Amino acid sequence: MSLDENQQPLLQEEEERAYDSDEKVLVIGIDSDAESSGTVLPPFSWKKLWLFTGPGFLMSIAFLDPGNLEGDLQAGAIAGYSLLWLLLWATAMGLLVQLLSARLGVATGRHLAELCREEYPTWARMILWIMAELALIGADIQEVIGSAIAIKILSNGVVPLWAGVTITACDCFIFLFLENYGVRKLEAVFAVLIGVMAVTFGWMFADAKPSASELFLGILIPKLSSRTIQQAVGVVGCIIMPHNVFLHSALVQSREIDHNNKVQVQEAVRYYSIESTTALVISFVINLFVTTVFAQGFYGTELANSIGLVNAGQYLQDKYGGGFFPILYIWGIGLLAAGQSSTITGTYAGQFIMGGFLNMRLKKWLRALITRSCAIIPTIIVALIFDTSEDSLDVLNEWLNVLQSIQIPFALIPLLCLVSKERIMGTFKIGSILKVVSWLVAALVIVINGYLLLDFFFNEVTGVAFTTAVCTFTAAYAAFIIYLTSRGVTCSSWRGPPKQIEVE
Repeated sequence: MSLDENQQPLLQEEEERAYDSDEKVLVIGIDSDAESSGTVLPPFSWKKLWLFTGPGFLMSIAFLDPGNLEGDLQAGAIAGYSLLWLLLWATAMGLLVQLLSARLGVATGRHLAELCREEYPTWARMILWIMAELALIGADIQEVIGSAIAIKILSNGVVPLWAGVTITACDCFIFLFLENYGVRKLEAVFAVLIGVMAVTFGWMFADAKPSASELFLGILIPKLSSRTIQQAVGVVGCIIMPHNVFLHSALVQSREIDHNNKVQVQEAVRYYSIESTTALVISFVINLFVTTVFAQGFYGTELANSIGLVNAGQYLQDKYGGGFFPILYIWGIGLLAAGQSSTITGTYAGQFIMGGFLNMRLKKWLRALITRSCAIIPTIIVALIFDTSEDSLDVLNEWLNVLQSIQIPFALIPLLCLVSKERIMGTFKIGSILKVVSWLVAALVIVINGYLLLDFFFNEVTGVAFTTAVCTFTAAYAAFIIYLTSRGVTCSSWRGPPKQIEVE
């Protein structure tokens, strides 16, 4: 049935989209080659790669947030160089998941939250939405606390933790300000922040002068002992962030391509794969810098087990001294860049998650304010309670890690189910080999995080009532995972990528 001119604009307003058409970056039509709109994949173009560059670097921020940095420094201090190989393979597993997320977004023209809304019954998608929001809030609290710790370091303790949290709350307004200047300007700001992290942590790496031979042996030779198992689980567990899976599938919508054109979709998948791989290689190097600095300085010392995000800067200062520029402030600048960038991407992810699951067409400033408030209000309370207690902050961080670990299956399983469906992906569904590998990676990550959860609750749970509550929750949790895995996609409303509707 044809649409008249009055109906076309109405249909465009019915559903929430990650980006409006006037916000997208135009990348198709750069070349005058006939292949660009035909059936032959055009040759590689550095110019096109540059125009596709951006979403992968925003995605990579989640691999560099304060929670990951804390995992890095504790792995280095307690396990030395022995877990560098695991950091490498965990990053590779994270890359696979993010490539699948980007593939889903490019091939369908929808992001993961939108597809979950369309493909799952109301009760299931509401659970998925709540879980995604909880994961985002947990990650955001860690990121905001990390920023607040950095501000406290750089102010010589003048600005308390709660005040740093309040300052960080203004990030959502910075984000909205940057958004007004377009997607490319926003991506450039994140590139600068990643550059700051690379320079500061690279500077620390040079100051620490780690052993090159031990570094390469740590990357190439797998080692794992019962003494370092907890750090190993932490390294893998903090690599895959649930909200980041949703985020990446939405970020790739920022480029204007014809989702009905197989060649253009194939070309976009190719460039996004190159860009995302480059971004995560850079994030791996930065994480490697942090791990080796603390491995070189604190492995085998009495301080190793007591180092956390709060006191790491002072320990570095005591170990390596002031120098030309005190290492305490170098650490503070790098931590601030990590915290600020990750809190802004958290606001970004929150917008997509809320808009996708609920199909809410709210003004951007209002949605950003709602998303930010969900994390800032509990974070300020946490900061006021735990400001004077490093041990309490470490306990809080453990609980937040558990919270995010619980959510991982609710992002991974829907993603793998969706990218495996020909009805949704068309010719871009994943093949049998990639499907098996992806499910094995997902199972490994879920099992590892399950170990983390069991270990945590066995150590923390006391009392019959609490134990009963945990067992009941575990049973319901396992049942929902089985439901998602067995049924995958439960409705058939989705009919492929959207047709291009032109409004005269």
